[in-house]
Amino acid sequence: MSIAQSLRTNVADIDTTGTSDTTDATDTVQSRTPAQPRRLTIAPSGTAPSAPAQTSTTSGHSSSPIPSPIPSTGRVSGKLSSSALPRTVSHELGVPTVHRTVTDYANFDHAATTPALESVAQAVEQVQRRYGSVHRGAGYASRVTTGWFEQAREEVARFVGAREGDEVIFTRNTTDALRLLSHCLPRRTQVIAWESAHHAALLPWVAHQTTRLPVPSSAADAVELLRSALAATDGRHVLVAITGACNVTGEIWPIAELVAVAKEFGARTVLDAAQLAPHRPIDLTDLGVDWVAFSGHKLYAPYGAGVLAGQRDWLDAATPYLPAGGATAAVTARHNHWHTGPARHEGGTPNAVGAIAIAAACAALSARREIVQEHERSLQQTLREGLANIDGVTLVHALGPDRPGVGVVTFTIDGIEPGLVSQVLADEYAIAVRDGRFCAHLLCDAIIGQGQSAVRASIGLATTAEHVTRLIEGVRRLVTQGPELSYVHTDAGWTAPADPRDLSEPRPW
Repeated sequence: MSIAQSLRTNVADIDTTGTSDTTDATDTVQSRTPAQPRRLTIAPSGTAPSAPAQTSTTSGHSSSPIPSPIPSTGRVSGKLSSSALPRTVSHELGVPTVHRTVTDYANFDHAATTPALESVAQAVEQVQRRYGSVHRGAGYASRVTTGWFEQAREEVARFVGAREGDEVIFTRNTTDALRLLSHCLPRRTQVIAWESAHHAALLPWVAHQTTRLPVPSSAADAVELLRSALAATDGRHVLVAITGACNVTGEIWPIAELVAVAKEFGARTVLDAAQLAPHRPIDLTDLGVDWVAFSGHKLYAPYGAGVLAGQRDWLDAATPYLPAGGATAAVTARHNHWHTGPARHEGGTPNAVGAIAIAAACAALSARREIVQEHERSLQQTLREGLANIDGVTLVHALGPDRPGVGVVTFTIDGIEPGLVSQVLADEYAIAVRDGRFCAHLLCDAIIGQGQSAVRASIGLATTAEHVTRLIEGVRRLVTQGPELSYVHTDAGWTAPADPRDLSEPRPW
């Protein structure tokens, strides 16, 4: 039976009795016997659906009102109320378990990729009916899309608190945005980064011009490490790469304090906000950060776009990141003349749909920041307390157990490999967590153990209170009773030979 077939099956008619495998091979985890029949039901949701997008008038050539796919942050009413939690397209998604039940998908993998908001999906659907290549097009579709594309840039600028003169450049993701900034650094710029950074913020810089600071033990330690490094740096240009929120632990870094120290020494700063932007407000003016980078796919707009926003001088002085059409002002037999501004680094046909999707997500989150933060805070507190009370479970942290953070709880279980933990939770409880080293290998070596990995549960708008309860109970049962099926480790990871599901699906095209 395929997933599609299983989702059409009446769960009341399904036999939930599990089976077990008694293989004696090494790297095999035996099930507890007998497996108990049980059914996990879909929890009802009290959240209201998102409203259709607001309307506005485009800029550019058009003189008639064009419905904007980007909800207005300045007008919040009806179902787009700031009291309504934004809903995602995966709301009440049913997935099959090894018990032959269909269960509400418990998404604890927001730190990797978020499902799109319904309002974002509506915006994208509206755009796709009449989009065209932006700029230089006289046709209706091109002019309309150009207006929306530039409105998206303005929406993102408001979202990050951009200053007058700051630029917003659309990229592919955070990795691409930071690589773009690296390309634009003046010659011999010295870069300071912590070994705790995500690889996207640790690796794009010229290696012999980069100072790597050790993983700090606290926020105060991070500040002092930076101060010492800056005091020993004599470069004319210095850039400090700051993590907004740690992708492994969720801990929020002391951004304001680090920026203040950088300014004391005349250094510039870039904020990796991939994990911060979906959960906390960002204001370049208040923080004093020179640049910020983040991804749409972690911001409830998973359509292949990201952002680099901030000071324009280094960006305008550098050669184009993608030397191509769109970046060129004029090409002659002897010289290439490049645009300044965002177009300089947006060579080729930009991802206008992705940019508009990001803007729609920014508008929705800006309108409901308080309720989103309270939703995540409440669920994270319950999850932390519940997991901490299970014998054998250790919560992972870098800056200290009491450091404020976004909705991430990372843990290990004594004697159970993290990959097995995540597979059992997925197969038997319809819970999605992530295991591994999270593109932060040096940090994991420092806080988990050399070469060791962990399990990360990351909360977001697709996570409910019932999901948290299910995860806590799933971990508790795994620790006290073991998995219900037997699992074998193969080259592809952990698998249960007795898994009755057919997980194949027809192509979506």
